[in-house]
Amino acid sequence: MNTMNTNTEGSTPLCEADYIAATAHELGRKQSADKAAALVSQKALFQRRGRIVLRPDELVLTDWSDTGPLVLTRTDITAAETRFTDLYGRFLGGLLNAGKPLILSTASPSLGEIYLLINRRETMETTDDRQWEKRINDWRNG
Repeated sequence: MNTMNTNTEGSTPLCEADYIAATAHELGRKQSADKAAALVSQKALFQRRGRIVLRPDELVLTDWSDTGPLVLTRTDITAAETRFTDLYGRFLGGLLNAGKPLILSTASPSLGEIYLLINRRETMETTDDRQWEKRINDWRNG
């Protein structure tokens, strides 16, 4: 895992999209006021924003931190699945299954789980998370 800038410009993206994200640790620290605000906009809970870029050899979350993107390899990601949890449940994510977050489990104890909402449409409470779950799992196994 790398949070520094890398020279990946020569590698053509397989796909990319907008994301908002938070780690499980960040979601666990949110207060009731943050959760109430999330009923209007998920951006109250997911304060990391950028582009998710899947390349042949890495998954990049641009603008992850002040030090640059988060770059993950296949071995950095131990699981990718869409599901509701105690940290982000059906009440916050919407009643439809389309609102389930994509959760990346990582091999890094300091990073832990990353909750992603990819191409989230506020008014419809839908995301492209299920398609990205399949893409990432196919990439991990490929």
